[in-house]
Amino acid sequence: MAAAILLCAACSSGFELPDDDTGYTSESSALPSSSGTGGSTTTTNSDLANLDIATDTAALAETETVPSNDDDYVENYSSSSTIYITYNGSSAESNGTVPGVSVDIDGADVTVTSTAAGVNYVLSGTTDEGTFKMATGTDDKKFRLTLAGVNIHNSDGPAINIQTGKRVYIVAEQGTTNRLSDGGSFASSTEDQKGTLFSEGQLLFSGKGKLTVQAKAKAGIASDDYILIRPNTNIAVTATTGNGIKSNDGIDIRGGVVNVEVSGAAAKALSTDGHYTQSGGRVTAVTTGAAVYDQDEKDVSGAAGVKADSTITIKGGQLLVKSTGAGGKGISGDQAIIIDDGVVKAVTTGKTYTYSSSLDSKPKGIKADGNLQVNGGIIMVKATGGEGAEGMEAKGTMTIAGGSTEVYAYDDALNSAYDLTIGGGYVYAFSVNNDGIDSNRNLYIKGGTIYAYGSTQPECGIDAAEGYQVYITGGTLMAVGGGESYPSSSSTQPAIVYGGSVSNGSTITIDSGDTSVATYMMGRSYGGTVSFLFTAPGLSKGNSYTVNVDGSTVGTISSLSAPYSTIGSAAAGMGGGMGGRPGGR
Repeated sequence: MAAAILLCAACSSGFELPDDDTGYTSESSALPSSSGTGGSTTTTNSDLANLDIATDTAALAETETVPSNDDDYVENYSSSSTIYITYNGSSAESNGTVPGVSVDIDGADVTVTSTAAGVNYVLSGTTDEGTFKMATGTDDKKFRLTLAGVNIHNSDGPAINIQTGKRVYIVAEQGTTNRLSDGGSFASSTEDQKGTLFSEGQLLFSGKGKLTVQAKAKAGIASDDYILIRPNTNIAVTATTGNGIKSNDGIDIRGGVVNVEVSGAAAKALSTDGHYTQSGGRVTAVTTGAAVYDQDEKDVSGAAGVKADSTITIKGGQLLVKSTGAGGKGISGDQAIIIDDGVVKAVTTGKTYTYSSSLDSKPKGIKADGNLQVNGGIIMVKATGGEGAEGMEAKGTMTIAGGSTEVYAYDDALNSAYDLTIGGGYVYAFSVNNDGIDSNRNLYIKGGTIYAYGSTQPECGIDAAEGYQVYITGGTLMAVGGGESYPSSSSTQPAIVYGGSVSNGSTITIDSGDTSVATYMMGRSYGGTVSFLFTAPGLSKGNSYTVNVDGSTVGTISSLSAPYSTIGSAAAGMGGGMGGRPGGR
């Protein structure tokens, strides 16, 4: 063997996660490079055990390059005219005259009708019973709306109601705090009024001031088009009935600080019928409402931190989500979810919501109804709500090509309805009561460094479905469970499988002659026989290897075979996934 492989998972002080009676402990791992010839990285799973999500309004230090040809940037919009709207308790006044603009004021209700282009409306002052409405003119025009220290409460409708279908640049002036709120019910209207801040057109947020929205009747911020949030913004939304931020055509987070808390049944913190894209900023989404049966859809609907009917793409920034209600999801996409970079953290604590024997909503940390692709970034998921609480689930394929993915779940940590492929990065998958990594078709291990903890027999560290296979062609893998799916005969990288009794804190070592190949300290307890599968690029067919538990030799492989060789009771029907292993459940 050209070089020794060092794989050490050493227990530290030890602790338990919620709903965990398995003896899960903190791990600090010094890991080899994918070639097995040196290099190391470090990860600490105590961060996963202590993972929680809370809102945080602290500003970020952000810079931004403004493209010169993008109409979504207010810097590329020429506002040659300004009208000032000042609220004063039960009244309001308007200053400034622009041809084509009519401002009608009734108490503190301000209604603007405009056919003019290039207008900046500046709002300031306070009213406890008022509104700002941009009514449809003969020719809809985009406009700028500057929030310059305004506080608007409207007891029977939106605080800001934009009925024009063009771009609206919402700019929170630096140094100001702006508040919008409603009273819990909207008067009947023939117009769409879907939120405390509502627009028929695009809502484009920028500026270094703060915006707080409190919604009791419907959504906090709603657009019938798309919503863009730029760096240096600071937006906080609370909603007690509807969604926090809702758009028809997409949500694009390019920066800023966004905090959304929703408590309504089946409410979504950020929801769009289109794409959700994030490339910067920090988004924190917290939901507390339970799932419900939707009479119109004849289906069960659960709460979610982020919900998109189209794709979800994370390219950077931080996305932090928590759902505590029954059946709640952290991140839920009806199509593909793609994570290229950034930090994604998801926590769910709710249990499965059951409406009938055929309808339920299971809590998931990250759930894609299409494919789930991880190319990079840092992902941490904790789902502790009991049966059905899975960490990351794909109804299509799941592919992990890079980054760091750490998942703790009561049910499967990683679950894919179709093929599941790991080709790179660091993966830590821990299941309290099911499989660590579960593919309902083939499971491909091509690269990366992977820890997979399943539960006791018949659950597995790694599991491929009956009639399908586990293919190992690269990567470093430690899989532990009551059983394992054995590597297929088509696997090109050999593996060692040990079956026997180990306990939390036991040290398993693999030696080749006088060379230590791997040292592994168990991070959970198992009652009875455990299956331990190890593979790494440095293992060589034909070499001899010794497996030791707590310093005592439990078996020797005189000549390592491909795709695997077994020691102990590993060949005696281990349970778990079907895959390429003998026996079944």
